[in-house]
Amino acid sequence: MTKFIIRWAINAVALYVAVLVVPGIALRGSWMDILWLALIFGLLNALVRPLLKFLTCPLIILTLGLFSIVINTGMLLLTSKIGQSLGFGLMVDGFWQAVLGSLVISLVSVVMSVILRDELKGKK
Repeated sequence: MTKFIIRWAINAVALYVAVLVVPGIALRGSWMDILWLALIFGLLNALVRPLLKFLTCPLIILTLGLFSIVINTGMLLLTSKIGQSLGFGLMVDGFWQAVLGSLVISLVSVVMSVILRDELKGKK
C-alpha cells in the first residue's frame, strides 16, 4: 500500500511540474484535481500502457525505443480526455505540447523514483 501511495505522489508531482513548465498544458481546478488526475494517469499506465507496448513491440524495436515517447504522449492525452469528461480540468493544447509534457513527466518520475528508491524497494 505504501508503494502505491508513493507512486501516486510521484505521478502527482510529475503532472504538476508538467503543468508549470509546459506552456500548452494547463490545469483548470485545484490541487485536488491533480491528485485525481495522477490516479487516472497511474491506472492508465498500469492497465493500458502494457497492452500498447505489447501491440507496438515491432515499432518500438524498429525505432530503437523512440516509439515509447508516442505511447507516453497518448497516455497523457488520454488522461486529459478522461479527466475532462469527469470534470477535472487538465487541458493539453495539442500533440507537440503532449510530447513535451510526457517528456517532462518521464524525467520528473525518473528523478523522484531514484530519490525515493529505498522506499519503493522495501515496502509492498
